[in-house]
Amino acid sequence: MDVLVYPDPVLRRGGKAITKFDGDLRQLADAMMEAMYEEGGVGLAAPQVGIEWKLLVLNPVGDRKDRTGELVLCNPKLTRKKGREFDEEGCLSFPGIQADVERWIDITITFQDLDGKEQTLAADGWLARIIQHEMDHLDGVFFVDRLTASDKLRVKPKLLELEADYRPRV
Repeated sequence: MDVLVYPDPVLRRGGKAITKFDGDLRQLADAMMEAMYEEGGVGLAAPQVGIEWKLLVLNPVGDRKDRTGELVLCNPKLTRKKGREFDEEGCLSFPGIQADVERWIDITITFQDLDGKEQTLAADGWLARIIQHEMDHLDGVFFVDRLTASDKLRVKPKLLELEADYRPRV
């Protein structure tokens, strides 16, 4: 399973709500988790692997040997948010780019698990940041869209390089 790299147009499409909770969904979530670990990430959204669903996987530790923090979120929705702070982010779909992004510090989300059962999760700090970053992908929003004007100028040469290197999938 390959992670799509900017400017692949699928990344801007976001995802559609998941309505079928079955073995195929579980297999996809497992494959996404493995792809995330393989790429050295802490989160991965389905649009990043060319699947237009509202599905994301994460592990704040980013280590396949420590799976205690693994989460699979289907159809997540932000229901509460509090406080704002800037901190550095990167993205598997934007290799070589890191920048400070403003996010909510303390959030609550509702989501469905792999069985379709509704769940609620409160998160803060690093976990909240990862969730918000990956949820943005589900709406076709990139972390570079949220940069300050000066950071957008700073990363523009790297974005242009990624655009020049882009080869559409066949």
